[in-house]
Amino acid sequence: MSDLTTLPERIDAAFAERGLLAQAVYREAVETAITQLDEGALRAASFADGEWTANAWVMRAILLYFAVKNLEVHEVGPFEFYDKIPLKSGLKAAQVRVVPPGTVRRGAFLEPGVVVMPSYVNIGARVGAGTMIDTWATVGSCAQIGRDCHLSGGVGIGGVLEPPGARPVIIEDGCFIGSRAILVEGVLIEREAVIGAGVVLTSSTLIIDVTGPEPVEFRGRVPARSVVIPGTRPKRFPAGEYNVPCALIIGQRNESTDRKVSLNGALRDFGVPV
Repeated sequence: MSDLTTLPERIDAAFAERGLLAQAVYREAVETAITQLDEGALRAASFADGEWTANAWVMRAILLYFAVKNLEVHEVGPFEFYDKIPLKSGLKAAQVRVVPPGTVRRGAFLEPGVVVMPSYVNIGARVGAGTMIDTWATVGSCAQIGRDCHLSGGVGIGGVLEPPGARPVIIEDGCFIGSRAILVEGVLIEREAVIGAGVVLTSSTLIIDVTGPEPVEFRGRVPARSVVIPGTRPKRFPAGEYNVPCALIIGQRNESTDRKVSLNGALRDFGVPV
């Protein structure tokens, strides 16, 4: 196993000069980084001093992992896969439930108590304890999902590997993400927010807090405990004025609301038809 103190330097060197991967020491560095990711000792993004920061060298290690691995047949019971990245193993020991045909790739880390319904968790992702990833939801590469969250059916959490250092999608603890919501381009969902069904958030989506006498605008971030639904706003184009998508913050979760609140219950609190 590579010396962990030199791991970032070796990964960065091999990423800059791919010919170094012909040397065992650099290939071992890549394998070590992926093992550390898989075991939760490394993560693709970290929270410090009140801010989330992507770990660029970890993303480079994932990209190099694709370079050093060959396509292989992986047989799991009646299922056959043909891919470079094996599936995650040791689920029972990790106290993680994966319901067939749910898929978790090696290099993703799931804390105890995570439930993965028939859905997909990509390499580099991290999912916190007690979180439910519901049917046909996808958790993209390097996405960071907090503890006690619920990703409802069909939710799409975007992934990011390039450019290395771009912030992945981050969902903090206690969030509820409604069915078919799509979160991409490094958006940050702060703790205990409720995202309504069908909400689409990109880094440029206008998020408007309409709870006060004047609208307050955000981009790329949903404040903690906000309740968010899809909306539209008028925008003028050369061909005329049209409504374009946005997201509306219609209130805050009540302090008495259970962390496991259903989306319907949260929206009914604010008189929104469900």
